Amino acid sequence: MRILAVDTCAKTAAAAITEGRTLLAESSVKTDTHSVTLLPMIEALLRAADTKLGEIDLMAVTVGPGSFTGVRIGVSAVKGLAFADRIPCVGISSLEGMAYNFAGIDTLVVPVIDARRGMVYAALFRASSDGTVTRLTEDEQLPMDELAEMLRGYAGERIYFTGDATGMMIGRDDLPEGVAVTPEKLRIPSAYGVAARADAIYAEASEAAKEGFTDAALAPVYLRKSQAEREREERLAKQNNGSEGSL
Repeated sequence: MRILAVDTCAKTAAAAITEGRTLLAESSVKTDTHSVTLLPMIEALLRAADTKLGEIDLMAVTVGPGSFTGVRIGVSAVKGLAFADRIPCVGISSLEGMAYNFAGIDTLVVPVIDARRGMVYAALFRASSDGTVTRLTEDEQLPMDELAEMLRGYAGERIYFTGDATGMMIGRDDLPEGVAVTPEKLRIPSAYGVAARADAIYAEASEAAKEGFTDAALAPVYLRKSQAEREREERLAKQNNGSEGSL
């Protein structure tokens, strides 16, 4: 099965083409303009893999958590590319996709995405040498000190952080022993893990379930309100407070 996978949830735009779990081509670029970078990246990967879009059997995209704008760009791009050829689509947690890049290594994996204001999007996974990755916690947004406290329950285990908030977590003095310095290549999101997770989901799904893997069914998953929504609510609250004070 040939898979085209995309990840735009963090500061890196990433895409990959695989044949099952075999990587054919991949690319990642740190950018603030995912909308400009993503489609040319996909076109270049298709050429590199000597593949036409109509030859893709499955499309995978991270649907969050992460940057609201980035999530929308990735999901919209995949929906548009899949529509004409009715290519099946699978939405993947951005954190789970990052964790799958550690399949084959015995370690606790902690993907972290900067959620600003001292917060991160995070989840815990256990990767194993047999290639499996097991989810230990659900995706959530939490303060960094709460994540550090959670990890103290795994003291003594090897722990790898991955994602754009890795540098914010490594070096904290409240982390347990066992936190390893993540190799630079594994700190950066790679869409290979997204493809690997999508391959597993599709293979395990029943024929009836596969009917639901459509571009129309893809939708972002947000763990909090967008900055624009929060700022609007703050403005309205100030206006309401001002109105009450004038009565």
